[in-house]
Amino acid sequence: MDKNQQGIELLQEGKWEEALKLFTEQIEEKPHDPAAYINFGHVLAEMNDAERALRFYEKAVEVDPSSSAAHYALGSFCFGRERFEEAAQFFEKAIRCGMEEADAYFMLGLSFLYLDQTVMALPYLMRAVELDEEDAEARFQFALALAKTEQYEEAEKNLQKVTTQEPSHADAFYNLGVLYAGHYEQPEKAAGYFDRALEIQPDHMLAGYGKKLLEKAE
Repeated sequence: MDKNQQGIELLQEGKWEEALKLFTEQIEEKPHDPAAYINFGHVLAEMNDAERALRFYEKAVEVDPSSSAAHYALGSFCFGRERFEEAAQFFEKAIRCGMEEADAYFMLGLSFLYLDQTVMALPYLMRAVELDEEDAEARFQFALALAKTEQYEEAEKNLQKVTTQEPSHADAFYNLGVLYAGHYEQPEKAAGYFDRALEIQPDHMLAGYGKKLLEKAE
């Protein structure tokens, strides 16, 4: 097991100082390997030293501009600080550098959603679902994007799949209620979905509000 792998295990165990020591040794031995800089950044981020963590992520990109993992690390760093435009740029670079993983596409799509660029988000969320069909959260966000772009039938299909994958996904049931109340104009079915959301999460304010609106309309 190399020092990077050993350091990752120590990081997962919360042994930060020991992890940093191994990553420092790895950097000294292989100064052109971006992995140790990325992992060093992860430890600093865990220690809430964001400024230094960013420097190490940037150093990883500097030593290897083609490192998809380095660009992804920078994207995650920016996303966590709500710098969504920068995050999108880094996730895009990670994909261009060869990262063909569901998470990269999901995070890029999510960045565009937070930037209110739903049309831009759609193909990346779709790809995330294609790469990992069991990821209920990616499918849920994809369904929301479909609904926002008025692709209601596809949105419903994906929301139904989410409720099958995660029967306790209150937000999926709530959004099905919204679809049936608005697009399909089937208030009884909508009320059933709002009820299901409230059974799962009694303090689901939006579902409660949706149900009250339906009752007023009767």
